[in-house]
Amino acid sequence: MGKSPKTIVDRELIHELTQLLDETGLNEIEIEQDGKRVRVARAAATAAPPPAAVRVEVAPGAEAAVKPIDPSKHPGVVISPMVGTAYAAGEPGAKPFIDIGSKVKVGDTLLIVEAMKTMNQIPAPRGGTVIQILFEDGQPVEFGEPLVIIE
Repeated sequence: MGKSPKTIVDRELIHELTQLLDETGLNEIEIEQDGKRVRVARAAATAAPPPAAVRVEVAPGAEAAVKPIDPSKHPGVVISPMVGTAYAAGEPGAKPFIDIGSKVKVGDTLLIVEAMKTMNQIPAPRGGTVIQILFEDGQPVEFGEPLVIIE
């Protein structure tokens, strides 16, 4: 039997990519150089509690037996248009823009995502009632991450 070629792992590159994941709050990163591809991703810990970056609140009066809403499939989901830090209010200690049960109109500010020292107001794409808030104030969010559900 012939020997298969030995795979050389660039530990320094993997270490640098892992540090980049920690610094940016991303869940995975992938690069390709000279035909070789390296992907580093966070593994979901089975015994750990859910990450603090996600807060799920259900509207008052909702039945406990109701199955939780899958945010990615809900037509009223508002997703993050960028990577950054999510803030529920315009400044520390201020009243949040929205709460569970808040009535919003198209264009109302739902939250702020800070990206590269710029505060970006995230407007409501539709009118309705906020039924879930899926972000934690002051925590990082990723592009495409569900933030709020409006019904």
